[in-house]
Amino acid sequence: MPASDTLVAALLGVIEGLTEFLPVSSTGHLLLAGHFLGFESAGRTFEVVIQLGAVLAVLTVYAGRLTRLFAAAPHDAGARRFIGAVLLAFLPAVVIGVLAHGFIKRVLFETPVLIAVMLVLGGVILLLADRLAPWPRYGDAAQVPLRTAFGIGLVQCLAMIPGVSRSGATIVGAMFMGVGPRAATEFSFFLSMPTMAGAFAYDLWKNRDVLDGSAMWDIGIGFVMAFVSAVLVVRWALGFIARHGVAPFGWWRIIVGGAALVALWWG
Repeated sequence: MPASDTLVAALLGVIEGLTEFLPVSSTGHLLLAGHFLGFESAGRTFEVVIQLGAVLAVLTVYAGRLTRLFAAAPHDAGARRFIGAVLLAFLPAVVIGVLAHGFIKRVLFETPVLIAVMLVLGGVILLLADRLAPWPRYGDAAQVPLRTAFGIGLVQCLAMIPGVSRSGATIVGAMFMGVGPRAATEFSFFLSMPTMAGAFAYDLWKNRDVLDGSAMWDIGIGFVMAFVSAVLVVRWALGFIARHGVAPFGWWRIIVGGAALVALWWG
């Protein structure tokens, strides 16, 4: 594999890790970066499969809490309810993801203008969220009621449009449902585990016939870089969002999306 391709795969892995758990749309950043760098993967599998690195990063950071949570579940109703809330929030993505997988990958993933527009619109929504979200009723991710969790899961499905952002949709949706910014971000972290693991497994299965040795090398490089950078982001994001809200990410989205639109317009 040419060294330049290795560098591009590594760069895309870093982009995935830095953006997956922030409300800026990792898929949007990856697809736009791949478009302008001339990087293509069979079935767009690279962009989805390297998310496994980010999944393992959040599992690593939360390993202790996950162990305590599942150990307590047999005798702790609160632990069981929280696990149930995350799984309930995951359910809508399973149904819609399976039904719309082909359309998402063949049409939406291949439309850079749509991705750039969604980045800008999502940025505006983040700016509004900091100002208009109601006073939070739930300050802990474990306190999110089942009904609210299911609503967050429905909102998460909007992120199947590249450029919307899975974490952005879940964080903003949770904030407007009365969840505090820090708790909304942490609930988004927990929800990302089954969602991203499921997307990885399903996409790998759907594209098993187009994967080859060179593709696996790309994915391996991207995976490692995504893991390392995602660990750093997960450790940092909760504190930053608790202090500064989501508006800084809104401005970032507007700048990136606007720059992409200008670049696409100029060809």
